[in-house]
Amino acid sequence: MSSRLPPLPLQELRLLSEGRTWPVDQPIAGLASLTPVRGQVRAIHHGSVLEVEGSAETIVTLCCDRCLQSFNHALVATARELLEIAAAGPEEDEEVVFAAEDPVERLDPGGSFEPERWLFEQLSLQLPLVNRCGADCPGPPLPQGDSGEDPGGDPRWAALRSLR
Repeated sequence: MSSRLPPLPLQELRLLSEGRTWPVDQPIAGLASLTPVRGQVRAIHHGSVLEVEGSAETIVTLCCDRCLQSFNHALVATARELLEIAAAGPEEDEEVVFAAEDPVERLDPGGSFEPERWLFEQLSLQLPLVNRCGADCPGPPLPQGDSGEDPGGDPRWAALRSLR
């Protein structure tokens, strides 16, 4: 499958005064989603800085960390980022302290901007740290022995209990 969001050389992007906008309605490499990712990405070259903004949404299937059941999760990302375009020369080794709105990533001036990778990163940042299927998650199923009594605890720890 060919990507409809191919990398664009920064030198080409520099020539576009209005920047470039990529409409998105496709799967994104590395992101297992149920629906195509839909949204847009826009990049504007400002000399030493690349301004990138975009929004996208999709649905992913996650596994609940508590009950281990699969559930669907809406993934929505809206981001604006300034990426520094490194200056060619010896000053690259200098350490620079940036303010909150200043660039935090450096791009090679002879390189390319990869809108699909940028979108993947923004969506990945929106994945929950703890996957919960909902507020009414029942927790892990409790196995019942033949006598109906609880054999004692979470079945995921069974292998460790057997080492006693």
